[in-house]
Amino acid sequence: MGRNTRKRRTPLATKAIAASAALALGGGGLIWANFYASAHEENSANQTKSAGAQIATIQCPDVGQKLTDVPDGARQGVDKELANLDKQITEAYTRLASTRQAQAGDAGFVNNAILGPLKSKRTAAIDRIGINIRRVGGNAPGNLEQLAECQGMGAEQPQTNDGNGDGQNNGDQNQDGQDQNQGGDQNQGGQDQGGQDQNQGGGQVGDNGNGAAGPVAADFVNINDVQPNSRNLPNGLAANGDSGSTGSFTAECGVNENNLFNSDNLIVAPGVDNGAHHTHDYVGNQDNDAFSSDQDLANAGTSCQNQGDKSTYYWPVLRLQDGTQEFDNGDLGGGAEGNVGKILKASQAEIKFVGNKKGDVVAMPKFLRVITGDAKAFTNGLKNANTSFSCTGFEDRQVTEQYVICPQGSQVVRTSNFQSCWDGQNIDSANHRDHVAFVQQDGSCANGFKAIPQLQIRLVYDVPAPTVENGQVKAPYAVDGFPEQLHKPITDHNDFINVMDENLMNKVVQCINSGQDCK
Repeated sequence: MGRNTRKRRTPLATKAIAASAALALGGGGLIWANFYASAHEENSANQTKSAGAQIATIQCPDVGQKLTDVPDGARQGVDKELANLDKQITEAYTRLASTRQAQAGDAGFVNNAILGPLKSKRTAAIDRIGINIRRVGGNAPGNLEQLAECQGMGAEQPQTNDGNGDGQNNGDQNQDGQDQNQGGDQNQGGQDQGGQDQNQGGGQVGDNGNGAAGPVAADFVNINDVQPNSRNLPNGLAANGDSGSTGSFTAECGVNENNLFNSDNLIVAPGVDNGAHHTHDYVGNQDNDAFSSDQDLANAGTSCQNQGDKSTYYWPVLRLQDGTQEFDNGDLGGGAEGNVGKILKASQAEIKFVGNKKGDVVAMPKFLRVITGDAKAFTNGLKNANTSFSCTGFEDRQVTEQYVICPQGSQVVRTSNFQSCWDGQNIDSANHRDHVAFVQQDGSCANGFKAIPQLQIRLVYDVPAPTVENGQVKAPYAVDGFPEQLHKPITDHNDFINVMDENLMNKVVQCINSGQDCK
């Protein structure tokens, strides 16, 4: 399986970094965090264990979500520094995962050798963000430097926005009626690869032999154990209904038959190679990488049957962690950052635009950028979590915080409902979220926002059902992600840039507002 060619590359530097990561993690095989520890361990027998050994990953405030007012002239520099912050966290996590033996022998190791230096690097990057903003006459938030400090985090699923610094609490949001504690009894019997005892009161798990940190047994749920209509996240509501604008438009763009893959993110990290730190599938626009300009997108080919749709639709690949060495096995974004195993292409990629329950929709502006879900939701909390998993034949049961195990003959389904309210002015915003919003519970758009066609993406996969035995998951599947996010399903997300020509967008709006179902 190949990948697309990027416009600018630094292969020697990339390979050098990847080699350094491999050496740091054991050379011959990429050994990521081979255990997670419960943050709630109180067994007296473990009191002598170092505090550092109880840390599964690193949790840092999401600086980008605080930047709601960045002047256009500062956006490029700010985005590059935000990508640098992501890189710093990934590198710190790599060090965390490769120094378990040192952590066991020194209670201060994590703070002194990992979190302290990380704070210094983040402070410098955050300072440069402020300089970029002030240089063009903008006002940087006064408390940005307070976001430099990171902390260690256990493996259990957060239930609030801990770590993103905004103080918002989404409350008790168990989506599927299941116990979401992912830290407790998760001893998976993994081999000790850091030279220390892995059994710490049942609070730790291995890497299941996958060479990647997660997923773990508690990240999976049998679809039969999920209650119908139990998902209660405020995000991801379907905007359409039996009133208002009831039509639809379906875009037929394939399932990435052209093998267009990269680990860039044009929306969040334009101009930054490997800005996503995980590999994306792409359908639609065929010139989508970190260095693509709007003009490049407009001039590109498309995999969509309607050639007027050059929009780019992209999402993190789904992998079966079966030991397959994919084309990106040694690359950043791939195996060098813990994204391992066989890439599974969707057997179906259904892309549909629907209407609004309250009334007509207006046209999307060309080059509108929309992100739904949050690639950092495991450490950020649930505020922006959205996409969900289900099984064919069971799609009234949607799960956001766990992967699903489907019965024989049923396929895994990933669903993403995008924001469908637009501020009427901007094609993007500094944090890539404020210019769009989800509808309210009654289907209306708040704050003067306008209803636009809602993009709904449904991906169907033939995935061998993983098995869970003795608290260990075998042959798991997982979405690609930032390595410090531990391949949690809560981090699934989806991205879209509208590059429809004016005639096609007008057709989409007309079909939806007149109640027609068009293609």
